[in-house]
Formats: sequence, structure tokens, C-alpha cells
Amino acid sequence: MLNRLLDENKIKELRKLLETCDNIVITSHIAPDGDAIGSSLGLAGVLNAIGKTVKVITPDMPPRNLMFLPGAKEIVVYSKYSEFAEKLIHDADLIFALDYNDLKRIDKVGDAVASATAPKVMIDHHLMPSDFVDVKISHPEVSSTSMLVFRVLCRLELFPYIDKNVAACIFTGMMTDTGNFSYNSNDPDLYVVISELLKKGINKDAIYSKVYNSNTADRLRLNGYAIAQKMKVYENYRGALITLTRDELNSFHYQKGDTESLVNMPLSVPELVFSFFLREENDYIKVSSRSKGNFPVNKICEDHFNGGGHKNAAGGEFFGSMDDAIARFEQVIPDYLHLIEDCK
Repeated sequence: MLNRLLDENKIKELRKLLETCDNIVITSHIAPDGDAIGSSLGLAGVLNAIGKTVKVITPDMPPRNLMFLPGAKEIVVYSKYSEFAEKLIHDADLIFALDYNDLKRIDKVGDAVASATAPKVMIDHHLMPSDFVDVKISHPEVSSTSMLVFRVLCRLELFPYIDKNVAACIFTGMMTDTGNFSYNSNDPDLYVVISELLKKGINKDAIYSKVYNSNTADRLRLNGYAIAQKMKVYENYRGALITLTRDELNSFHYQKGDTESLVNMPLSVPELVFSFFLREENDYIKVSSRSKGNFPVNKICEDHFNGGGHKNAAGGEFFGSMDDAIARFEQVIPDYLHLIEDCK
């Protein structure tokens, strides 16, 4: 039995919207990760099963290692099919915002969503959600949006429509947003949900292997290079920083998903409390961070990198050069030294 979490009034509002709509668009954030894709495809699977026409739109390409998920090949990628995506959004009866809390997190898709007349529903677990939706289901205390989607579907009495394919998508989101249940994963309800997903017939070991063990030779070489050549350890701060420029990524034929979990690797050193990874995209620096114990990397991302997240897993963006991003990181970390000392 799950603890009661969701506001019944919001569930009633969502139920009414679903009763009156036929064409639904599900949107997720730029550089979609396992939780964004898993929650979107999981929700889409159930809505398709109850007779709705559903399209999932992402700002850019999903990672290669997530393309095995049911429905992934039908995702509409805005960066490739912008006119088609904008038409879908314009014609939608209902728009879902999954795994993001602000329109700036969906890049150019944000303009189309903002101008759409369809009602909008947010299902998300990030802090400080903005007010661009009609129904806001926001619970930062929940470890993943995928788990939140599961709970929403149950409250909508749609649990019978969660089949093996939907369960695989939801489990993937839950697994990836907790680092295979290694952080933000002490909630007993998490394992109740996993049990229910297993009963739907998923093979969690096979899903893990497809997500984390689908390496190419280039990916192995890239990650080896990143650790051997681009990881800097700050012993006084008990932290590490990994950086990869666009030229370095290109030299290893980088594909989306090739650096998944790279930010976690420094934390295998017992003395280190936090890890940051800066990856150069075409027009910004992608920031990923992880930590142990009570050190709040989300506060650093919120304060200095246009982002946020959870205490032990957060991200953001820096608009500038890699050198400037590194300088910003090294400038601000001393301000959090007292928090690092609390982790001793």
C-alpha cells in the first residue's frame, strides 16, 4: 500500500481534462534522460490504450541507449521536425509537461507550448515549478517523474492499462534517476512500485543491461579518456570535476548517452563527497552533478548554473565558454566549504 501523496482535487481536474480530449501531446526537457523518456513513453502507452491519440515530442534526440524502449522510435524530435512538432502542439487538446518545471527547460519547444491554447498539465519532481500550466502535479520529494506518473495513473484508476511495455518505460525512468537505486532511493514506496512493475512482467536485469551495458568501443575510450585525462580532484574540497569540450567529444564520435553515469564515477572514491561534469554542447555548457550524504549539489546548480534538482543529483546550464564555466565552478565552490565539512 502506497502512502497517500497526490491532491485529490488535481486528480479530479486531470480526469475531467482526459474525458474531454482526443489529441494529446507529451513534452519533455532538452537533452532528455531516462526519466524524461521513460515517464513520457509510459504515460503515452496508457493514454493510447484508452483510445487517445498521443504524440511525444522532445527538443532534441533521445540517447541511443534508450531507443530500445517501446514507442521510442515514434518520438517526434523538434530539432529535426520542427514544423510538424509545432503543428501537433497547436492542434492538441491537452499538453503534458513531464520532468521539467519551466518552459526554458524545453528550449525552442517552449514558444510553441506557451502559445498553444490547449490546457496544460505538469507532472514533475523538480523544485520551484513555474506557473505555465493549468494543473500542476509537482512533488520534489519523489525520486523520479516516472514514479510520479505511476502514482497518477493509479489514482486515475488506470492501473489495469499499465502493461509490460509501459512498466518497462516507467521502471527505466525510476532506475536511471536514482543511479540504479543508489541515491534518492530510501523511500519504501519506491520498492512497492518496483514490485508492481515486476508483476507486469518486466525483466529488470535485462533493462539494466540495455541501459548501462550497451557500449561501443568509442564510448569506452571516451569515458576512459575523461577519467584519465580530464578529471581534476580538489582534495581540499573533497570533490572532483570532469570536463569535455565539443572537440574532445567529436574526436571519440560522441553520441547522446555516451557520457551517461560518467559524473557518478568519481564518487566511488570514498574520500570524495561531490562530483561535477561539464560537457560542451553547441551553444552552452551542460552541467551535471552528484553528491553523497548531506552535501546539496542542487543548491550550487540553482545558485550558479541556471538549474536545480535533488540534493544528491542535480543539473543545469552555463552560457559561456568552457574556460569560463570552469572558472565559475572554482570560484563558487569555496563558498560551500562549510557544507562539505558537515559531511565528515
